[in-house]
Amino acid sequence: MSTPTDSMRLDKWLWCARFYKTRALATEEISKGRVTVNGQSAKPARDLRCGDTVALRQGPVARTVVVRGLSGARGPAPVAQQLYEETPDSIAAREKAAEQRRLAPEPAAALHQGRPTKRDRRDIDRASARGWGNRWSASVEE
Repeated sequence: MSTPTDSMRLDKWLWCARFYKTRALATEEISKGRVTVNGQSAKPARDLRCGDTVALRQGPVARTVVVRGLSGARGPAPVAQQLYEETPDSIAAREKAAEQRRLAPEPAAALHQGRPTKRDRRDIDRASARGWGNRWSASVEE
């Protein structure tokens, strides 16, 4: 068996490097296939070594990082950032995606039909009072 400084479980490293808030979340994301190591799908218990390339998704954000260090404990964010180095391609893709999200139109602005405003509701009520509103049922009365 190797010493803890040589290798480390993938799920624990992702937690220590602060990519996910809990090890359970890291394990779940790995099991869903959202994390690969050196281009291959991985399991949570996979041994990770310095120099390995990890590709992962954090919500809509895709990142590719190179493992630079291993840590047995989760520490503060500045220390966690020293455990990995993000690739230049990953940084460029992440910045491009952020720019696209920033420039995208507001989704709610595209809705023409939505919840009626107070004014719309009053208009609907007035129209109902003239037509269907004064009848007890929708059936045809004879």
